[in-house]
Amino acid sequence: MRVLHVSSGNLYGGIEALLHTVAREQHHHPALSHAFALCFEGRLARELRDAGAELHLLGPTRAGRPWSVWRARSVLRELLRGGRHDAVICHAIWPQALFGPVARVAGVPLVFFQHDALSGRHWLERWARVTPPDLVLSNSRFSAGTLASVYPRVPFRVSHCPLPTPSPMPAAPTRARLRESLGAAEDDVVILSASRMQEWKGQRLLLEALGRLRGTPGWRAWIAGGAQRPEEAAYLEGLRAQVAQLGLEGRVGFLGQRGDVPWLLRAADLHCQPNVGPEPFGLAFVEALQAGLPVVTTAMGGALEIVDDTCGVLVPPEPEPLAQALKRLIEEPQTRSWLGSAGPARAAALSDAGDFFRRLEDAVRTLSGQEARA
Repeated sequence: MRVLHVSSGNLYGGIEALLHTVAREQHHHPALSHAFALCFEGRLARELRDAGAELHLLGPTRAGRPWSVWRARSVLRELLRGGRHDAVICHAIWPQALFGPVARVAGVPLVFFQHDALSGRHWLERWARVTPPDLVLSNSRFSAGTLASVYPRVPFRVSHCPLPTPSPMPAAPTRARLRESLGAAEDDVVILSASRMQEWKGQRLLLEALGRLRGTPGWRAWIAGGAQRPEEAAYLEGLRAQVAQLGLEGRVGFLGQRGDVPWLLRAADLHCQPNVGPEPFGLAFVEALQAGLPVVTTAMGGALEIVDDTCGVLVPPEPEPLAQALKRLIEEPQTRSWLGSAGPARAAALSDAGDFFRRLEDAVRTLSGQEARA
């Protein structure tokens, strides 16, 4: 059985991490063959090639440039000709709106992988509503709860994003060298925040909380994630100014876009991404749990399906309770260790790759059977 995953490819976040994981892990699950179609060259395209995946480029596509949409649809139409694919999976609303109609006309079962909460009001969502998929895979129960605003009658399944096979734990000197290179001493408690550089991810709130911990010794904070759009660059500059205003220079480091987040997680002591808007799922939380880090985040969205008091701390989206939660974990190594020890099992229960591939295979077989009966 053969699946074609369709995505944009111009940015990098949770969707791209999922697709990279599928490419790397698919040889462990040979019942499905996975190919990928992207509109743009970029980090994801490079990672898919490095993983040996079958990659097709549809060409740069902008919804505001109809000729580019027509051209990309023509490339996809040729890919689907001849019935080589058992399903097309459009990852997020943009490719669903632009390319769902191509799969529908080609007679290939269409799956919409829902990575975001929906409102039904955005113009892309209204466009995508014209072409209902055969099935929706929602990345969380929270996301699935918003699906009816666009597809009220389409069946859905909750499918958490998978985690790759854990990397081997680095030797202590390697961990120490990485920490030292990023300004952390051996006995510092390192707080890592690794996410897209967007305000709703909570970096500003994190800095406000850290500003209240200036007098607390023995901590450093690493903020990983690079600006990918002009508005993100402006936001990042605002964060740098906030660090200076709070007197946190030397204690907060901006690491930029990183390709070694698994190693950063294993060099850190706790993970904090205090969203001020609900996270649809929160793959970064699961990655942190897999690495054995306690997670501190805000009590909203998909995080409520991931983090509980066995593996982390949930707080209101306010600086004072966040500061108190961080202070406790900074000062209580036994609490950090206890919460961190529960993380790997929790991550495996939520996002086991084998479970993800088995569920996906079952979904595709069901759809293919429906197509055959039709």
